[in-house]
Amino acid sequence: MDEADGSELSPFAVPGERDDESSLRPRRLAEFVGQPRVREQLELVLQGARGRGAAPDHVLLSGPPGLGKTSLAMIIAAELGSALRITSGPALERAGDLAAMLSNLVEGDVLFIDEIHRIARPAEEMLYLAMEDFRVDVVVGKGPGATSIPLEIAPFTLVGATTRSGSLTGPLRDRFGFTAHMEFYTPEELEQVLRRSARILDVDLRPDGAEEIAGRSRGTPRIANRLLRRVRDFAEVRADGSITREVACAALRVYDVDELGLDRLDRAVLGALVHSFGGGPVGVSTLAVAVGEEPSTVEEVCEPYLVRAGMLARTPRGRVATAAAWVHLGLSAPANAPGGIPPTLFDSDPAHTAE
Repeated sequence: MDEADGSELSPFAVPGERDDESSLRPRRLAEFVGQPRVREQLELVLQGARGRGAAPDHVLLSGPPGLGKTSLAMIIAAELGSALRITSGPALERAGDLAAMLSNLVEGDVLFIDEIHRIARPAEEMLYLAMEDFRVDVVVGKGPGATSIPLEIAPFTLVGATTRSGSLTGPLRDRFGFTAHMEFYTPEELEQVLRRSARILDVDLRPDGAEEIAGRSRGTPRIANRLLRRVRDFAEVRADGSITREVACAALRVYDVDELGLDRLDRAVLGALVHSFGGGPVGVSTLAVAVGEEPSTVEEVCEPYLVRAGMLARTPRGRVATAAAWVHLGLSAPANAPGGIPPTLFDSDPAHTAE
């Protein structure tokens, strides 16, 4: 799944959003907010390569969508002063597709393959040799008369991005010299992202407004920037243009984003789970039918955050609503509801204890 279905809180890029994202992307490592360990490690890799005058090791960036993997790939090329060639795993269906791209690389180029876990097996096997020996074997002809011709390619750096590192084959994963896992952002880091974006967009974002938007952004910069643009629209049309906490709350009510960062679909999933299935367990396909969505949308857009927020549990028998989900819907949690109420989700109000 590469693009969202249009949900404001989907971590996947929505159609037409790429241009907006491009203007907000950091250009240098020093401008990149968050991921302090990854930035430190990557800075060492790049400085070492520049000092040796050689291409750095191949880089694998893994983690949930919307956290900045594409931005880091662009930064790597910029820091090296190299050209960036961009493609995606699904676009490389045949070995010939990859061979054509590799043969056009100039020494020192950075090749970025997004969703690299979806690359076709023939292209992946060709990539092994290219990553190790900077050459590919091109097969000419068919059948018994086929001939393999070795083709030298310029030394390059491959940057692969994946949202499912477990789906990568062992041989491909082992050929990356540096692997980084992207973590979800803290609210404080998202506030930094929002302040930087507000300066670029020339938006009057007040500190309390940034704090409110950051707290509802699911730890994901892409979502934070998307909500900022929606709140900006509200502030310009129905307020004086300044984004305060009050304006942000009013705007996000219009867009069905609640105080915990749940949207209409999230609440529909929890509501169906609680009201229609007694809290579960229930299979994801059945749950998707109940809310009128595709199973992949429920599984890839809603579930990751609901599980991380402690409102939904995946069990061998199906999905189960936790005590926190019942309470968030204004209901008393049954005695058999798994888990307690995560303390980070609510204020220290004794009325929010599970029953």
